[in-house]
Amino acid sequence: MSDMAMLRIGILIAGVILLATIFFFGRPKKPSQGRRLEPGERDNTRVEPSLATDDEIERADYSGDEVSQPELGLGAAAVESDLGKRPNQDFDKIVSLYVAAKAGNTLRGEDIVVAAEKTGLTFGHMNVFHRLIDNKPELGPVFSMANILQPGSFDMANIRELETPAIAFFLTLPAPITALEAWEKLLPNVERMAELLDGVVLDDSRNTLGRQRIQHIREELRGYDRQHEAPPLTKAPRW
Repeated sequence: MSDMAMLRIGILIAGVILLATIFFFGRPKKPSQGRRLEPGERDNTRVEPSLATDDEIERADYSGDEVSQPELGLGAAAVESDLGKRPNQDFDKIVSLYVAAKAGNTLRGEDIVVAAEKTGLTFGHMNVFHRLIDNKPELGPVFSMANILQPGSFDMANIRELETPAIAFFLTLPAPITALEAWEKLLPNVERMAELLDGVVLDDSRNTLGRQRIQHIREELRGYDRQHEAPPLTKAPRW
């Protein structure tokens, strides 16, 4: 299978990871999630591959069995943070973009962190990166960025060993600002990340993001904002 085919399959799986990630945003931990099962206690004894080496990256199979639901921020070594946590988990739309490595390359963990810092992203809730509103982080993320490889989070303790074919950016609506304003913050951030990482920007269909698709998304989000405008106040009748 070609590198591009593998990348497309991986990004397809990332869509599932994104939905599961959003599902977990704002949800309290359940008591049963406080302990990880040891490999011998699972239904099967397969141990998930490490992302530490090029050989393992090349052998990774995104076609099914080794892709699991994300456990972002639930690991024993994870540092809990509320930065980027949504005030509630109610949302009705997700807009996603990807920054993918060019054919034959991968995105390195250290480079991702540096680029994220340069573009104003904050590491926080669920161990992923978020774009927050200045001085109002309690309003939740404008958008977030995750790894497309399971579990979707960024392990800062081992970030130097991380290599991934792509990272995913997702905007969940409603956001703390209007949908169109959020998009106008998301797009330049993604484009700058791609520039810093020498990657390419893909849309939610895993195609290169072009002007026509950008315009279509803008119009779609304008429509979303119109549908979610607060109804005008009814004026009291004059007697």
